[in-house]
Amino acid sequence: MTDPRLGRLARTLVEYSVAVQPGETVVLTGEISGLPLIRETYKEVVRAGGHCLPMLIDETMSNTFLRLASDEQLDWVSPLEEWMAKEAKVLIAIRSTNNTRAATNIDPKRAARRARSRNELNKIRFMRSASGDQRWTLTQFPTEAYAQEADMSLEEFEDFVYKACFADQPDPVALWRKLGEEQQKYVDWLKGKRHVHLRSANADLTLSIEGRTFVNSTATHNMPSGEIFTGPVEDSVNGWVRFTFPAIREGRVVEGVELRFERGRVVSAKAAKNEDYLLAQLDTDAGARYLGEFAIGTNFGIQRFTGNILFDEKIGGTVHMALGRGYPETGSRNESAIHWDMICDLRQGGEIIVDGEVFYRDGKFAF
Repeated sequence: MTDPRLGRLARTLVEYSVAVQPGETVVLTGEISGLPLIRETYKEVVRAGGHCLPMLIDETMSNTFLRLASDEQLDWVSPLEEWMAKEAKVLIAIRSTNNTRAATNIDPKRAARRARSRNELNKIRFMRSASGDQRWTLTQFPTEAYAQEADMSLEEFEDFVYKACFADQPDPVALWRKLGEEQQKYVDWLKGKRHVHLRSANADLTLSIEGRTFVNSTATHNMPSGEIFTGPVEDSVNGWVRFTFPAIREGRVVEGVELRFERGRVVSAKAAKNEDYLLAQLDTDAGARYLGEFAIGTNFGIQRFTGNILFDEKIGGTVHMALGRGYPETGSRNESAIHWDMICDLRQGGEIIVDGEVFYRDGKFAF
């Protein structure tokens, strides 16, 4: 029998996150390991009257491609990918995996080249999303691999995921709207502010938010959500930060990341583990050394690190920053083939000062 929480999550994605309308073209992508949620989501898109195009991905073949493809093949962009970026009205992505380390030994320079070849398509998608011309959402189906990464049993991890998505409750949409109302007062307070100073044992960082917009994130894109975020003025970031949780990208775990910024740009970087991968990503393109996002996690239903950024960046009491591409709706102008989130915990001490006033202290808002 299908887990009822799976059905509630699928309905929330289709009815609330992207609000599929009759006649709209919906691209539904996902790994084969996530088929149970893909099937439920497909069912809900059809019920909503959407024209659904399901696209299944096999991670073994994807990694085989990255290992064996020629430079010409790495640079090739499928006409279907172009159509998805330029024409599809709605994108729904279901993430899942049977092996979180499957890409560990792939040359990061090859992966970076592949990412650069999609730069223009990503730019189109980000702009269409910002204008409302294309709606998208992504979530994760709980698998044994993710559970192991989080040091949980599969049953425990399923409970964690569905609770974080409010899918364990009778009316998830009502709860997401309530969270949005709570977050909006902080977004409203930040309007017109200019200067941010992040200060803790792991950071002494300043940046400008002048002319930028904070977005109230309530699961219309990421599911789960629970954050407010903006794109800092590109050349304004100065100081240093040491990220307290591992930074994970493409199956690579980079621990002890410490970055120093001058005039917005990362001028030095080090890591206790996988430093070579960190440096390779920073050299992806010019925008990879600038921040595209500065955000505060507000989902206090998520309190433990799982090794999955979709959940970890929302941990209530943390901040995260993303190297690379920013979101146009925030006012960010930074462009890059990467968007790599890294998290710093403020629950054991630290504060965010905005225009000289304490806004956030010890993992909680000051008002």
